[in-house]
Amino acid sequence: MSFGGFDPGSQPQPMAEINTTPLVDVMLVLLVVFIITAPLLTHALRVDLPDVQAPVTAEKPETIRVSIDAAGVVHWNDEPLDSLAALDARLAQAASSKPQPELHLRAERSTRYERIADVISSAQRAGIERIGFVTDPRSSSQPTEPR
Repeated sequence: MSFGGFDPGSQPQPMAEINTTPLVDVMLVLLVVFIITAPLLTHALRVDLPDVQAPVTAEKPETIRVSIDAAGVVHWNDEPLDSLAALDARLAQAASSKPQPELHLRAERSTRYERIADVISSAQRAGIERIGFVTDPRSSSQPTEPR
């Protein structure tokens, strides 16, 4: 901060004038930068692209619904399966099809997690890449009472 006056007897007072020299210096540097870069921003390269319409791929993959009830019985699209070996065979067949189907897994609230983990590991061994977990929000918001 600069103080004005060289009079030794007077109290030093701040200068009331604004020093605009640094402001002008910065503005001149910015002006030079913009003058140099402005022609580069307007330079364009003309490219002629062909007018070809790509076909729309509206093919949705098949959805397989696998559900597990409270007793641990696995259902494949609402059809009960007798064992995990039958599930493994169907999952292997589904994984080999193109496009690969999506697996939607639904389990009742009281189903043991061990059974759910068995189904997930079977799907992974078969090579299923897309597994979704389906829930019912109505049943999860209501607490269950013990019987």
